[in-house]
Amino acid sequence: MPNRLAESSSPYLLQHQHNPVDWYPWCDDAFKKAEEEDKPIFLSVGYSACHWCHVMEHESFEHEPTAKLMNEWFVSVKVDREERPDVDDIYMQAVQAMSNGQGGWPMTVFLMPDGRPFFGGTYYPRESRYGMPSFQQVLETMHDYWVNKRELVEQQAASLTQSLDRSQLRIDTDDSGLNTSLLETAAQSIQRNFDSTNGGFGHAPKFPNPMNLEYLLRTYAHTKDDETLHVVTHSLRKMANGGIYDQIGGGFHRYSVDAIWLVPHFEKMLYDNAQLSRLYLHVYQVTGEAFYKDIAQEVYDYILREMTSPEGGFYSTTDADSEGEEGKFFVWHLDELREALQPILEDVPDAVEVAVEYWGVTRAGNFEGKNILHVPNEADVAAARLNLSEDQLHNKLAQIKDRLYAVRTSRVAPGLDDKILAAWNGMMLASLAEAARVFGRDDYL
Repeated sequence: MPNRLAESSSPYLLQHQHNPVDWYPWCDDAFKKAEEEDKPIFLSVGYSACHWCHVMEHESFEHEPTAKLMNEWFVSVKVDREERPDVDDIYMQAVQAMSNGQGGWPMTVFLMPDGRPFFGGTYYPRESRYGMPSFQQVLETMHDYWVNKRELVEQQAASLTQSLDRSQLRIDTDDSGLNTSLLETAAQSIQRNFDSTNGGFGHAPKFPNPMNLEYLLRTYAHTKDDETLHVVTHSLRKMANGGIYDQIGGGFHRYSVDAIWLVPHFEKMLYDNAQLSRLYLHVYQVTGEAFYKDIAQEVYDYILREMTSPEGGFYSTTDADSEGEEGKFFVWHLDELREALQPILEDVPDAVEVAVEYWGVTRAGNFEGKNILHVPNEADVAAARLNLSEDQLHNKLAQIKDRLYAVRTSRVAPGLDDKILAAWNGMMLASLAEAARVFGRDDYL
């Protein structure tokens, strides 16, 4: 029998409507019940494209014995972070305060009946592993503290709330104007984390960080410092050539689990692609290099083809999983690739050879025995190895991509979250409007 979430309009909450957990949406009734029954609130925050949210649901929220403990000891509340970014932001600050700045989704937080947090984390497995407690152990510990050590719970909630209150204090500034040295210091700070080999910043896992790159690009516009521009262009090339970019259908996945942009978390987010398409557009304007123009246009084509509602507006996300497997829709076994390309061998006799060389396809694969398509060498290197000109290579790749895309559409597609969020739509519209002017593309308007 469906639970209360069956009445929700959120695709993410609807995914949990058949859980044996007695879920509440974020509402006054949940807090009233917690107050009346003297129970803490278990708050779980996620979104529909989140892989580890699905894992935790399958392992714990669909597990009858675990759900029984949740229903007996807690009032459980499920929140879609894309519908309630305000709730997500408040409690993510709390989780990060408790874990040295670490956070993520699914977000797991335990609250007083008045909403004050006292413990939090992210994903917990059903069975303890890798030094992580099991979710059941966490539930048992929180219940024990609530029943037998309430004073410590109250102290933690008060201390954490006070800490969060302090972090919200405004810092007064004088009216002497913008200090340009601060802007330069910020740019230098960003560049110190630059991965000169693989592009991007820091270590695994790696996010594209389009805002940092956009900031550096704007810094370059003022300083004309070639090294600053190199940080941006090198990062964008490495990302677009990596597995984080969908080499067949266009669009960027959420982030890379490694430092080399090869293995992504396969969900795609509208706001990521809005920011990245605009960034590639801007770098094209600065450098005049067709590479950046091509990537920007591929992202726009993807958005208009797969993420646009017939009623207007853009959808929010696509999932990482299909048929219960992460990335299954996007990866290829060598034999699958060969079979898929058979129908075009008359027109492109070396299609398999070109695809294997250009995208680094191997029998062993690079992801659980299959291949995440990526570009291990620049086009000029691949063309030379294939005894082709770059123009010949790109012409062949266009036909190969069309064929592989057609084959891929016959697979079970990842789930689509069809929410239309005003803020994310605004970001995408801004990118498309600018591209329409730069590229002379009325179809972007």
